Amino acid sequence: FYVFIVTDADDLKINEFSDCIFAAAARTRDVMGQFGDLYEKQYAVALFNVVRFEIEGGGAPQSQLLHRKDPLAGHTIFSGSLFQYLEENRKWRNRFVFIPNSYAVNLYESKAHDRMLHPKVSINCAGYKALTSMEEYMELLNSSLPEIKAKPSNAPFIKCATQFPLILWHPYARHYFFCVVTEKEQQKWHAVLQDCVRHSNNGLSEEDTVQTPAFTDSVRRYRQVKGHYGTWEMMCGSPPQILANLVLETLQPELRNAIGPRLKGKLQDRQRKWMLISDAVYRQVLTQTSSQYAALVDACEAQKPSLDVRLRGDMDMLVTTKEHVIGKIRALVMPKAEQLLRSSIQPYLGSILEALMEPTSRGFAEVRDTFFKEVVEISKNSLNGSGKDKLGEQLGRLSMLAFHPVKMQSGYQQMQQLNLEGLQQRFDVSSPNVFVSRAQILMREQMDNAVFTFEQLLHQALEAQGEDDLCKNIQKCQDRVIKKYDYDSSTVRKKFFREALLQIIIPYMLQQLAPSCTPELPRFQELIFEDLSHFLLVENMYEEVVLQSVSKDIMMAVKEAAVQRRHNLYRDSIVLTNSDPNLHLLEETPPVDWGAKFGSDGGEEKGFRGRRKQVVSMIQLEGLPIPYESCLEVPGVELIPEEDGDVAEDDREENEENPGPSEDPKSPDSVNQIRDLINPVVEVVALPDPEEDATTGTETTNGTITMEDGLQEEVTHVTTIVGDNISKSKSIMEHLMGTSEQEASEHATEASDSESQPLATDCSSRNDDSGFQSPTNEAEAETITNGPDQTADPVDVELLLA
Repeated sequence: FYVFIVTDADDLKINEFSDCIFAAAARTRDVMGQFGDLYEKQYAVALFNVVRFEIEGGGAPQSQLLHRKDPLAGHTIFSGSLFQYLEENRKWRNRFVFIPNSYAVNLYESKAHDRMLHPKVSINCAGYKALTSMEEYMELLNSSLPEIKAKPSNAPFIKCATQFPLILWHPYARHYFFCVVTEKEQQKWHAVLQDCVRHSNNGLSEEDTVQTPAFTDSVRRYRQVKGHYGTWEMMCGSPPQILANLVLETLQPELRNAIGPRLKGKLQDRQRKWMLISDAVYRQVLTQTSSQYAALVDACEAQKPSLDVRLRGDMDMLVTTKEHVIGKIRALVMPKAEQLLRSSIQPYLGSILEALMEPTSRGFAEVRDTFFKEVVEISKNSLNGSGKDKLGEQLGRLSMLAFHPVKMQSGYQQMQQLNLEGLQQRFDVSSPNVFVSRAQILMREQMDNAVFTFEQLLHQALEAQGEDDLCKNIQKCQDRVIKKYDYDSSTVRKKFFREALLQIIIPYMLQQLAPSCTPELPRFQELIFEDLSHFLLVENMYEEVVLQSVSKDIMMAVKEAAVQRRHNLYRDSIVLTNSDPNLHLLEETPPVDWGAKFGSDGGEEKGFRGRRKQVVSMIQLEGLPIPYESCLEVPGVELIPEEDGDVAEDDREENEENPGPSEDPKSPDSVNQIRDLINPVVEVVALPDPEEDATTGTETTNGTITMEDGLQEEVTHVTTIVGDNISKSKSIMEHLMGTSEQEASEHATEASDSESQPLATDCSSRNDDSGFQSPTNEAEAETITNGPDQTADPVDVELLLA
């Protein structure tokens, strides 16, 4: 069944739109048919490579750091409230956003997530871009329709409710518009959304050694047949999403040319209508690719056992035949490839590598510094005797450091400076975003490996030596992990450089060699027996020969770069085997629960609170009214500050002012508490009249009070509280309202005769949103009148302001 979305009966006829939907369905079937043939062949080749590697063995240097299997188990990424633009009624509505460890952006009405309801919208961010300005968005949108000469300064079809927008843009799917009320919130949300995009784009699992290479090789070969050899920016997301992008890469331009001229109205209306049509077509194509790819994978997996048996029985013959055919192909290709290398690649190899190495090395260095600073802060706090609860809380935060997009932002931003301008046009590189995203994923992996290794080493040291020399043990573990990080990051970066160079150079060489070499390839198929032809493809062996022709130059270029100290790379000969073999015995142990070990949260959390343990904390803004606050705290969420220095300073100031235990502000639970939120209370310290018998009580009265800002507020209730401590200080009397200096002196004398204890000096105007008092050391009492020419007696009073 097909659902037809018609924007306007006058603008677009139903028949024309239905023709587009059926054309999309037909194009999807055609693309999936061609892709399916390629996938079946590449699946057999990938299985052959895996079985051969398993039999012959081999491998790279072993990593020094440990790897955590499921780092985000029991955690979520972020949650809060945003204003979302609803295209149905063209209005902004407050939406609660919940981002689980799958990095899907789930939108709820209010806090329906608390009741375990399904989200209204769940956004898979693969292929999206997170934007923070309407100008940037309009620049992308204005190029979406043909024959429209729109200026970037043209007014958008939506009016943002605030000056801090957040936009998720996709070339084919629906766009999402959000906004927040402060720049700080915008920066945090932008970092979180970028992390969602980054994680979703990295959808192909490297652990699947058969399906993943079979899929990537099939997509690459399909695009090469269509004449596209370079890198592809939309190679992101899950396989069905990538296949949908593959279909729309050629389908969308045709639909624009067919539908674009038929759209009527103003420019903004045409853009909005085209977005709805494009999204409907994308969802239709994605539905088809999902079902057809699943059927294709099932069919190949069903044949895997029989193929595996044939491979193991004919392995010797397969290897011999492959080496013979490759030798023949090499004789044809190598002379042409070497000439191409000398003239068009070798002169640019150094500049490409330098452009890649500079931002990548800075990014990994920033990750190293971030880890170092976090561990040093924990060490300092342990040395200052901050307590086990605080230590457990800090170590719990450290365990999620790699997945904290705000704290990792400094390293990610270094990679954003990658500039391949000039090289992109020559080598047909569509965008450097492919390499930026890959490097950022590697940074996150290395950070998590370093954190996990530190946790295991520290836990092992504490189990063996106890908690007496905690600071010393932290520093020892930190030094060991930093050394291992240096080795591993060097190995990872060199591998990344080699892969990036191959991604840039190999497509260019294949494109340049295609006219002279591709027509000669079919004759080599005759050298392969028919029963072996499923596992040996001439096209794959031809690409292997091209890769071998340039691999030596790439390896030499990377080795020469390793000698330069400024890139902090080690030579391959240094990293041969693991220098600490016993350490890898800890890799299978479960992650350490620091909260249970140090008693900061009573062990592993259960139920709702355990499910809502977040990596990124809320933003608490002072003075912002709750109904308009765009990031609301979720009950049970543990706050993890992003700015450690600011939070630490705030904590110190709070401890200095309130040395005793304090209770966090909570929502009002009674009518009186709600009344206090509406009618603020001002406490004024005064001295009792010794001749008057003062009693505690509340009286209704009419009067005014002068606030600190000079405004007159009406007094509705006066509550008299008899205190035990009365001050004899003259300075307090001088602050009593309506009392002259002489009267204040007389009251001070009476106070000294009647009581020798000092009077507390805490006077605060309570007008915060929470309805809870925050005592301060400096405050001024105000003039209190119960009517004309009447001054209140100096007693402890509590005023309710209307």
